[in-house]
Amino acid sequence: MKLRYILLGLGLLSMSSCNNLLDVEPYTFSSGDNYYENEGQVLRAVNGVYSRLQGLYTSDFWAMTEMRADNTNYQYDETDRGAQQREEIDEFLITSSNNYVNNAWVALFGIVQQANVIISRIDNVPFADEKVKQQYLGEAKFIRGFAYFHLVRLFGEVPLHTKEVANPQDAFTDGKKGTVDEIYTVIIQDFKDAIASLPPGYDDNNKGRATKGAAHAVLGDVYLTRKQYADAVTNFTEVTKLGYSLMPDYASCFSPNSKNNAESVFEIQYDQSVEGENSNFIYMFGPRNAKMKLIGFSGNLGGSNIPTPSIYNAYEAGDNRRDKSIQMFSDPSNANFQESKAFNGNMPFIKKYYHPPYIEDGRSDENWPVYRYAHVLLMLAEAQNEVGSGDPYAHLNLVRKRAGLPALSGLSKDALRDAIAKEQRVEVAFESHRWYQLLRTGKAIEVMTAHGAEEKKRLSRLSSASYNIQPFKLLFPIPQREIQINGIEQNEGW
Repeated sequence: MKLRYILLGLGLLSMSSCNNLLDVEPYTFSSGDNYYENEGQVLRAVNGVYSRLQGLYTSDFWAMTEMRADNTNYQYDETDRGAQQREEIDEFLITSSNNYVNNAWVALFGIVQQANVIISRIDNVPFADEKVKQQYLGEAKFIRGFAYFHLVRLFGEVPLHTKEVANPQDAFTDGKKGTVDEIYTVIIQDFKDAIASLPPGYDDNNKGRATKGAAHAVLGDVYLTRKQYADAVTNFTEVTKLGYSLMPDYASCFSPNSKNNAESVFEIQYDQSVEGENSNFIYMFGPRNAKMKLIGFSGNLGGSNIPTPSIYNAYEAGDNRRDKSIQMFSDPSNANFQESKAFNGNMPFIKKYYHPPYIEDGRSDENWPVYRYAHVLLMLAEAQNEVGSGDPYAHLNLVRKRAGLPALSGLSKDALRDAIAKEQRVEVAFESHRWYQLLRTGKAIEVMTAHGAEEKKRLSRLSSASYNIQPFKLLFPIPQREIQINGIEQNEGW
């Protein structure tokens, strides 16, 4: 079957609600002309788009946004080479046939298509309350803008769809791609529309939905990425007016017992007590040889997204975030893995996503933190420093204070830029922002070349071709199947 038919099908297949916070039961529907007749059906469709975000973040998407950078690598197991293509993302050895890159492309365009179905059809549905209609429309635009924000940073120019794709032959408009500027124009307008129609918060049954604060936060990140610093300051400042605050304890930001807390601006919702709604992060990230001791079930864990010495050593002395973010697994079997040598025979793993006990093998309960208030404060400090206005130290030092670190002051603009960048790295480590931060700040080639040299020194398994960072590799290749079947032009260099 042609890929364009597969992708169209992704937007039209049945969907179910995200979980109990969305307050609907699983519901299967068709997107045919007779479906969108009442607001209950629109609600289920909106919930279905959130469900797609669930699937994105429990897939291997983190490999492209975190493991691609210097915070994590993988635990090499010579007895199991089934994830080699994922490992090639870490080492900059991928080709356009990489399955994980293709999966991310398909997932993100599936999100765009389903959001477009809602946006294209909602005006024909009668609503008792116009505000409810605008909320649903705002949520759909928020999620579409969010998906395109990922797509444009990962792939650059991509097909730009702002309306429902109703016919397979229109799926990719004969290979035409939108320019980066055109895509960002749509993204910015989507978030402006979302800001105008989304509420600042919800009742307990609907926590986790996109809010006005979340839309301001992502739009601020968009402007920061575009180096429109004054606009970034404006949007991040709006977030500070909406009642968010830092949690007293950093670790509680990630605990299943404090989901959607005062610091949470937007997080992907999971619930291990509901079949099909659970997360699985520790099963992907935990040391391969640690499953029985850490989880209580036999077998292996994924051994992916393993913290590197680079990130472990990036924390300042006395920074309480390190031990709340990274845990060491101690076991004689670690001697079989080169990655443990830099940690005195221990195997590091991401503690943020480890909260036993687990009720069933393969299921965990953590939400994925997409934007936290601490991150917003640090991005606000970054934008203020660049534009030369406001008090970036106030926001930076608020985050540092919780980490148990002394306040900074009196730095030059360049030194403060470096200090804020370092603070961002450790504050949101393992939350899938590091690769985007390196791209945004123009540091990707410099940092990853140096990181690759260090990795080759300590890991003999790496080939001489690993970490050959060239400018064209700052974008991922367009999946080969898209080129062959849909005629989309490949990114330069690939």
